[in-house]
Amino acid sequence: MDTQVVDARISPNGSLDVLSRLEVTKLLNASRGDLYPLFRNSSLAVLNYGDYLDDGRELLERYKSFDIRVIQEERGIKLDLRNAPASAFVDGKMIRGINEHLFAVLRDIVYVDDTIHNNPRFDLSTSDGITNAVFHILRNAGIMRPRTNPHLVVCWGGHSISPTEYDYSKEVGYELGLRGLDICTGCGPGAMKGPMKGATIGHAKQRLYTGQYLGITEPGIIASESPNPIVNDLVIMPDIEKRLEAFVRVGHAVIVFPGGVGTAEEILYILALLLDPANSRIPLPLIFTGPAESAGYFDLIDRFITETLGPAARQMYRIIIDDPITVARRTLEGVHQVHQFRLKTDDAFYFNWMLHIDPSLQLPFDPTHAGMRNLNLHKDQPPHLLASNLRRAFSGIVAGNVKDTGIRAIEEHGVFEISGDAGIMEPLDSLLAAFVEQKRMKLPTTAYNPCYRLIAQ
Repeated sequence: MDTQVVDARISPNGSLDVLSRLEVTKLLNASRGDLYPLFRNSSLAVLNYGDYLDDGRELLERYKSFDIRVIQEERGIKLDLRNAPASAFVDGKMIRGINEHLFAVLRDIVYVDDTIHNNPRFDLSTSDGITNAVFHILRNAGIMRPRTNPHLVVCWGGHSISPTEYDYSKEVGYELGLRGLDICTGCGPGAMKGPMKGATIGHAKQRLYTGQYLGITEPGIIASESPNPIVNDLVIMPDIEKRLEAFVRVGHAVIVFPGGVGTAEEILYILALLLDPANSRIPLPLIFTGPAESAGYFDLIDRFITETLGPAARQMYRIIIDDPITVARRTLEGVHQVHQFRLKTDDAFYFNWMLHIDPSLQLPFDPTHAGMRNLNLHKDQPPHLLASNLRRAFSGIVAGNVKDTGIRAIEEHGVFEISGDAGIMEPLDSLLAAFVEQKRMKLPTTAYNPCYRLIAQ
């Protein structure tokens, strides 16, 4: 286990170059007060690029002596790092992309705490207030490109995928890049890295030099999904719900590659949106795809969706197996439909304001043992609300698998108990068992012990 560390003092490149004294004071407070643990842990995850541990707690324990502080100078700020992972440096200098990601962490954490959480203008108990906050966080990060036509494709999929699945995601990304489409992912390894890597080649062949490779993450997951080196725009949202909303607000189409419970959570989130009658007119193309070896995986997903949410949910997506060119063509067609709809309705190209998101998808879900036990997993509710509650169940399993707080909660109180109708629990049990068998719960080098127990009522 390589735990070589270095000390360094680094300067920002970009948005934090020029600061007022008041802004410097706020940044100083971030490295000294209540925000410090969040700032430290997220920064460590960024610095740990390339060493994917699949366990947020393991990373924190491996680098217990790591420390990071904001240093004030007359010309602005610097970051003082002690015992930082040596892999973030080349010949004594920090890799430029990691430097940018590190200051993005500082930018977003301070902005959210100072401008969003402590500002009466943002009512985070209401749907409109949450959407307004998501918009301002993204705008502050500078990721919106208002004077361009829609062309941002959100790619979801697992960090624990096979080499064949990873190579396939690169091929799809390449075909998307050839067609001038940009990529947005959860910023980590696996199916989050592959499409970006392929798109860089496609863009290069078309001599497109302004490609956007947007990574959207949140503090609870960043330690197990450190930003990959291709990400050129990084945003840290406050929680998983705002992260998911950010994806669907800025994206113009969604492609889902094979994955595990995190990917299933994302699928259920977008199905909850598409099944909501309030969104029946709004186009949001959704494609599931993978290589030939993944056909069985999507059969499982398709069966689970049909058995739990009904046949109407099956009409919300298209499954395309082992055909990157068709995936790219259908995606481009979908993006053109989105373009025409936004023109007709006078909605912004860079932010989907018209999309209705139910509060059950927006209000943060704390995956405590009580919260998981009390989930409403019964069929006596509209399909879009059932999808929302199933999303929360998968979110809790993600927390128990890889998040520091979730892992500690399982160790202290035992596994999560998830109960519901037999017609939901049985398909859920089959899907989760397949994830375990196919080693999709955690990285293949990691033994998996379930963090949940299913109870059919």
